[in-house]
Amino acid sequence: MPDNSPQSTPAGALVFTTVLTRGPLSRVEIGELTGLSSATVTKATRPFLDSGYLVEERAEDPSGRGRPRSPLAIRADREFFLGVKVTAAELIAVVTDLRAGVRASARRPLADCTPEAVVPALAELVEELLAEPGRRRRVRTMGVAVSGDIDRAAGVVRSSPFLGWTEVDLGARLAAATGLAVLVENDVKALTAAERWFGSGLGASSFALVTLGTGVGCGLVVNGALVAGAHGVAGELGHVPVVADGPRCPCGRTGCVEAVAAERAILARCREVSGTGLTMAEAVAAARAGDEPLRAVFADAGHAIGLGLAALANLVGPERIVVSGEGLAAYDLIGERLRETFAAHAFGAAARCALELRPLSFEDWARGAAVVGIEALLSRA
Repeated sequence: MPDNSPQSTPAGALVFTTVLTRGPLSRVEIGELTGLSSATVTKATRPFLDSGYLVEERAEDPSGRGRPRSPLAIRADREFFLGVKVTAAELIAVVTDLRAGVRASARRPLADCTPEAVVPALAELVEELLAEPGRRRRVRTMGVAVSGDIDRAAGVVRSSPFLGWTEVDLGARLAAATGLAVLVENDVKALTAAERWFGSGLGASSFALVTLGTGVGCGLVVNGALVAGAHGVAGELGHVPVVADGPRCPCGRTGCVEAVAAERAILARCREVSGTGLTMAEAVAAARAGDEPLRAVFADAGHAIGLGLAALANLVGPERIVVSGEGLAAYDLIGERLRETFAAHAFGAAARCALELRPLSFEDWARGAAVVGIEALLSRA
């Protein structure tokens, strides 16, 4: 698909983003939301109307007295985006439209998660999703979400402990295999982008997304911008130390939030106190049935997470913290202690930070990767 997206001004980018996230909107409403004059709004929207990214809808004046309104709306099917979440066991991919609506999805199991196996498997999955008539010509960008330390600008996975990858030039390999522009991003940051533009973070100047599961991740938005940090690793809440001389973390240090509250840490501790090789599902069921030693393990995890969230609220002061991930399946066992600890350790007004629970599927993670591509379009607009 040729790059014929409109070359716009800062005002144009602001108008387009406003309609994308809040539309349909009349030109008057756009002016009120952006502070731009009517003339500026009209001039700014023209390139997007000419290129088909915006359309005018006809709507009658509800009073019946004035002329019909012509609100501007995004033409959602003007361009599609691929998003892929890479795990050690499978690839999860989606095709979204401009408003991040999922149009198609597919999964492919992985017997081998080495880069040499993942790249061709992902290329085959892309071909499957783009086989739908008319879809290929609308897709030019693919976002790929991977856990770990990612150099987004270079498309390199610097380190992904869960995949066992170090210095993998994933972006270039996938671009060569698929013919698409490829953007590689940390999975939590990609999910945060989706929440920022199309989810709980919409309209918030600052918020945080915390994910619980195989690890403990965190994405931060401050003053309307994703915080990457000088070295691209801002928001590593999972590696904030909360337990003196606590258990060892996969990062090599001790007492991290992740060393207590990640699923593998919880399961290891449950096996230790029970003296059996039970599964996570069995541990959850036994704790719910009243096994006090196991309930204490989950409560300790909730305490560690609560300490981490309180530290986050005290340092950043977000409007809200969205808590998500597969670890929420056991929230009934960790939630009470988590909230008690957060309330006890959040300082002053930071305690007013809203904690919001958002169960998400792996398709939502893949959708986040697609939103990374939508963000790239916005930066070109």
